[in-house]
Amino acid sequence: MRRIAFASIVCAAVLATAGCAASSGGGGGGTTPAGAPGTSNSGSSGAASCTPSTMNTRTPGELTVGTDSPAYAPWFIDNNPSNGKGYESAVAYAVAKQLGYPRNKVKWVVASFNSVIAPTPKNFDFDINQVSILPSRKQAVDFSSGYYDVAQAIVALKSDKYAKAKSLADLKGAKLGAQQGTSSFDAINNVIKPAAGSISVSEFPTNIAAVQALKNGQIDGLVVDLPTGLYITAAQVHGSTIVGQLPVQGHPEQFGLVLDKGSSLTPCVSQAVDALRKNGTLATLQKRWLTTSAGAPVLH
Repeated sequence: MRRIAFASIVCAAVLATAGCAASSGGGGGGTTPAGAPGTSNSGSSGAASCTPSTMNTRTPGELTVGTDSPAYAPWFIDNNPSNGKGYESAVAYAVAKQLGYPRNKVKWVVASFNSVIAPTPKNFDFDINQVSILPSRKQAVDFSSGYYDVAQAIVALKSDKYAKAKSLADLKGAKLGAQQGTSSFDAINNVIKPAAGSISVSEFPTNIAAVQALKNGQIDGLVVDLPTGLYITAAQVHGSTIVGQLPVQGHPEQFGLVLDKGSSLTPCVSQAVDALRKNGTLATLQKRWLTTSAGAPVLH
């Protein structure tokens, strides 16, 4: 999902989350349970030895991590990837620790989104920058297992009475909208499951039209993937807010760490991500930085 244009659009937004689904490089979005398996580009299991002394990193004994600049909240805080604050900064350090690299052995470098997904030599060991795992991209780069399952969320104007909904039941009577043919529109029917007459649903040809409908008050809530929702509230619609995330269902789009095509590090990095998912670290970090700090509680 990561930003088709988000890399550039977000640069204009001061607090925008750097990862819109409709933005910089990627596609649609749903979510999977925190315990769901990730999606790796190259068989993630079976790495012979994954330690700093055996891994062939750019600088022996160090781990070089790339991300774009500016680096936006809630993925990074204060545009400072090295402070360990924000979901992706925290995940990067957790992966490093899992591989045996202490904080002082982690080096950050700037890598633009387009350069990250291009079939060119990299200046990092892995990149973390809301890059969706897509088959087309796998032809040019390697991906680790997924470290984030892209959630669907509801955006509303703060002045709307449904902006304070605490559960799906609280949405009764709301007018919801989404772009046609997207997983966001499917989520209205499959997750929110509006009973006949309880919620009216509007379908829009483009996300731009859907956002305009929200601005105009034609709908009470717009359903989009969470990264796009964070961008909308930060940069597109003044006075809007994230009502909450929708419960995860199905096989969602995932963000993965990006590595050189055929990198010897891919199996080790995927093993580390899998371990963090299994032991609950990813879920804990997601709750801290995306659910609580970003104001996006899960609606049940």
